[in-house]
Amino acid sequence: MSLRVVQTAVLLAATITTGLMAGLFAGFAYAVMPGLGRSSSRTLIEAMQNISRAIINGWFMLPFLGSIPLIAFAVVLAWRGHGRNALPWIIAALAVYLAAFLITSAVNVPLNNQLVNAGNPAHLSDLAAVRHSFEHKWVTWNIVRALMHAAAFGCLAWALVLYGAPHGQAALPESGCASRQQHIQAVSMPGSVGGLGPAGAGGPVAATGPGPRAGECVTVNAEGAGVAGA
Repeated sequence: MSLRVVQTAVLLAATITTGLMAGLFAGFAYAVMPGLGRSSSRTLIEAMQNISRAIINGWFMLPFLGSIPLIAFAVVLAWRGHGRNALPWIIAALAVYLAAFLITSAVNVPLNNQLVNAGNPAHLSDLAAVRHSFEHKWVTWNIVRALMHAAAFGCLAWALVLYGAPHGQAALPESGCASRQQHIQAVSMPGSVGGLGPAGAGGPVAATGPGPRAGECVTVNAEGAGVAGA
């Protein structure tokens, strides 16, 4: 397996896992929490307690934790192999993802634990106080981390675009003309042969035959004569 195949697979996997996390937190931001915000305090507390317990599973932990080594590995591969032009974007994605990861670890997870440790909502005497200590801060920082994960995903997606683009080569015309060829619009000119140049003495004369059609390439040889080609 070539290094380029490995690099492509790692960068693609990092982009997918980062996108999964961005989608998860964005879903909480624009659907789950607004919906629970319209519910009673008991419903919100009970729902978030159950979510906090249920989300600790392999389907969540694999992309949440696995994105970091994947992006870091993509940085190393881009540095040592193909796609150096994508390297700044991969580094930016890693930095933003790590910042979002720290927000989750320092803010959202402790709030989840605090809510779980509050106990059964049926036995709480002040549901409103428990909700107040949790909801606003959790929602605010969830929006922040959702935006950051989305930014990291965007950086990786653009890195994939740059990684797949030719590096260090100018784009050629659609006709496929090479560096010593000219992409011309053939125009018949009086006194020319094949539309390539003057037929008089001293002027370069093209090879016999019909002139180039519109969109064809013309190769200029060392003597200055033009030869049409596909």
